[in-house]
Amino acid sequence: MPLFLNDEQQMLHDTAKDFVAEHAPVSHLRGLRDANDPTGFSRDLWKSFAEMGFTGILIGENAGGLGLGHVEAGVVLEEIGRNLTPSPFLTTAVAAVEALKNTPHADRWFPGILAGDTVAALAVDERAKHGDAVSTRAERAGNGFRLTGAKQFVTHGHVADLLLVAARTAGGDHDSDGVTLFAVPRDAAGLTATPERLADASIAARVTLEGVTVDADAVIGEVDAGREPLDRLLRAGRAGASAEMLGVAAGAADMTLSYLKQRKQFGTLIGSYQALQHRAAHLYSETEVARAAVLKAQQLLDAGSPHADTAVSVAKAQTGLATTLAVQEGVQMHGGIGMTDEYDIGFFMKRARVLAEMFGDTNYHADRLARAAGY
Repeated sequence: MPLFLNDEQQMLHDTAKDFVAEHAPVSHLRGLRDANDPTGFSRDLWKSFAEMGFTGILIGENAGGLGLGHVEAGVVLEEIGRNLTPSPFLTTAVAAVEALKNTPHADRWFPGILAGDTVAALAVDERAKHGDAVSTRAERAGNGFRLTGAKQFVTHGHVADLLLVAARTAGGDHDSDGVTLFAVPRDAAGLTATPERLADASIAARVTLEGVTVDADAVIGEVDAGREPLDRLLRAGRAGASAEMLGVAAGAADMTLSYLKQRKQFGTLIGSYQALQHRAAHLYSETEVARAAVLKAQQLLDAGSPHADTAVSVAKAQTGLATTLAVQEGVQMHGGIGMTDEYDIGFFMKRARVLAEMFGDTNYHADRLARAAGY
């Protein structure tokens, strides 16, 4: 598989690039932050995403979607990252859609996602760092289950219509088996979501489940075999977050290069200094390596390859390194003004930090790859 976009994917890229840059540039994020917007994103923009067909990229044509793949979803996510656009696209149109595919839940939730009316949140993490342990319990209750536990870092959890909750129905916290994935409506009795604004001005929630009762139809997949849809969700989310981080890196690099071409010191453009040229070239190289890793992971996901999981971890780890380099170099090469709120480069650093933690940071995925290789 060639590591570049085909003609149709390039057309989508051009469309997404123009649309996002026009309707949701970095100033859009700044406006939401300064207004202390309680939602964390624009619902009107989410509707516009739907009108453009973006929310249906991973939904099959038989369900009203475009029937495309992760490469195409990544094209949109890269532009979201490049413009720091607050949007539920990653959690809803990518991760949640992938988990709900080929299940009875698709008929209920896909129409709302296609219309830009529905937002989904992922209640997966329970600890300070992303991990595989699941402590939230789901006990049999009548013809359904009673969920008890707590989740954190649930992006859009305070306004989501649907929460995908991983809970344990058997075994211990660290067991691979015995996990079940549930589709829980946001208005379920006993579910509390406390919003917290993150470093990048986005909003995530701490979710508490106090005896939340759901019927058996809420199960996604099979009882005790929830790792399968959960793994689909995580692979899609990790590949998507990698694509968005790639966009953050590219946006920060573009802004930095533009600054180097404009800023003068002692009457000389600082971009003419060889030391800064070397650093810019190094940044470009690292970003292109990450781009190749992300595209390969997306292609393997679309092909249903058994190697996709490994490629996704490589992509998440590599984009974590490349994006961190991009934003740090961006702030440093802007000089002291890069540390101020007046310049947008600081927003890229903040967004990169949050995305790095989503679905596991570089260290998590490096460790995961090492363990898979027998180390």
